[in-house]
Amino acid sequence: MSAELPLLSLLIWLPILGGIWVLTQSKENEDAPAVKPIALTIALLTFLFSLPLYFYFDVSTASMQFEEKLPWIKALNTHYHLGVDGISMPLILLTTFITVLVILSAWDVIKHRVAQYMAAFLIMEGLMNGVFAALDAMLFYVFWEAMLVPMFIIIGVWGGVNRIYAAVKFFLYTFLGSVLMLIAFLYMYKESGGQFGILDFHQLHLSSTAQTLIFLAFLAAFAVKVPMWPVHTWLPDAHVEAPTGGSVVLAAIMLKMGTYGFLRFSLPITPQASQELAWLIILLSLIAVVYIGFVALVQQDMKKLIAYSSISHMGFVTLGFFIIFSIMANTQSVDIAAMGVEGALIQMISHGFISGALFLCVGVLYDRLHSRQISSYGGVANTMPRFAMFAVLFAMANAGLPGTSGFVGEFMVILSSYQANFWIAFLAATTLILGAAYTLWMIKRVIYGVIPEDKLETVGRLSDINARETFILLILAIAVLFFGIWPEPLQNVMHVSVVNLIEHVTISK
Repeated sequence: MSAELPLLSLLIWLPILGGIWVLTQSKENEDAPAVKPIALTIALLTFLFSLPLYFYFDVSTASMQFEEKLPWIKALNTHYHLGVDGISMPLILLTTFITVLVILSAWDVIKHRVAQYMAAFLIMEGLMNGVFAALDAMLFYVFWEAMLVPMFIIIGVWGGVNRIYAAVKFFLYTFLGSVLMLIAFLYMYKESGGQFGILDFHQLHLSSTAQTLIFLAFLAAFAVKVPMWPVHTWLPDAHVEAPTGGSVVLAAIMLKMGTYGFLRFSLPITPQASQELAWLIILLSLIAVVYIGFVALVQQDMKKLIAYSSISHMGFVTLGFFIIFSIMANTQSVDIAAMGVEGALIQMISHGFISGALFLCVGVLYDRLHSRQISSYGGVANTMPRFAMFAVLFAMANAGLPGTSGFVGEFMVILSSYQANFWIAFLAATTLILGAAYTLWMIKRVIYGVIPEDKLETVGRLSDINARETFILLILAIAVLFFGIWPEPLQNVMHVSVVNLIEHVTISK
């Protein structure tokens, strides 16, 4: 399907050019008062321009839609080729939606280099949209690497005490893993007769050895980004040191790029290797779900707890993707396999809402008391009842409470996993217990109870959330409840693309 407007280019370049324009509004250390309204306007326009992707999306076809293709580097036969399907389109909507809330969340909080802060998030938004829309491997790689720079700056400039260490660790982990992905792209470029088209890569018939090596190269890049155990150690450091907006974008969007990479590259390009090494991904996913869940249980820093929770929940996503081979071997049912992949995709979107909301809640408390330690709080509900209502809702969603979006994706993955292997489903289901344990234990200590006497001077004087903070959390609460009660709008757009992927993978292997 084509669009009258080059919507995808608009979603990439409007925030990038807008971010550059915002930078020009700051003179030395003095930020012009117009910076925040300009940044918010650009973010809102980008979100509004992303809505036609959903409303004009043809759910009956797995073909790429809203395509744009222009020559780029003729010597390499690369193209500026953009397009979306039912897998990538919801992720672009998530990106544009979250960016608006991140800009709003910084309104009264960021007082140092405001123009640079807003510009970094706008530029990063455009680059992330480029990752999800790129259909040329070289273009994808440029966006993939370029988006590291704004996040590196965000952590390094506006982060905590150890921000430089966290920023460098984040950059090195994610950058070094991507080098192997570039080597894989160059090999496939040669094998495809000088093409960098991602859809051309999908049609390659590679040898078993080549598939295995390419799969491992992709795994190095995508596993770090998810992140999967044991290459997850950069994430808690990055979250703890990043400002609230950085943590929100990191958890809500950037982690999803790793899992998106598995669907766009690993499974369709290396189906045989994906099947042969599916046991490895399933094992690493279950370790993330169970072991990292226990790690989250002992955290004393709220941000670290939510960061480890993210690793555990993302284990569900990779499990849902790679369990399809066992399902097809046992049942030959594409519908059951599709339920697992769709559940994983819904979990990606849901986790974006819930983790983003939880980090914003921690940010609200940090703005008032400048502490992320659970021990610094107690009985917050007595002085911040509105905040407590939202915090409890998002905690319940994080624990997978039925009726919230956190339940839908996890339940679909567990249900499909049961068709493959009872013990895999059993281990995956432990997240419902562990998630409730670490999340509600944090909520109990922070939100409930009488304010301890030794905290009356601090917690006892906390002010409840203002209209801006209430609006941000309310929007996220509506999203969590809406998709928890009615996930069909998401399933409708992704179903045909998911079925097409499963058929391609199982037939090609």
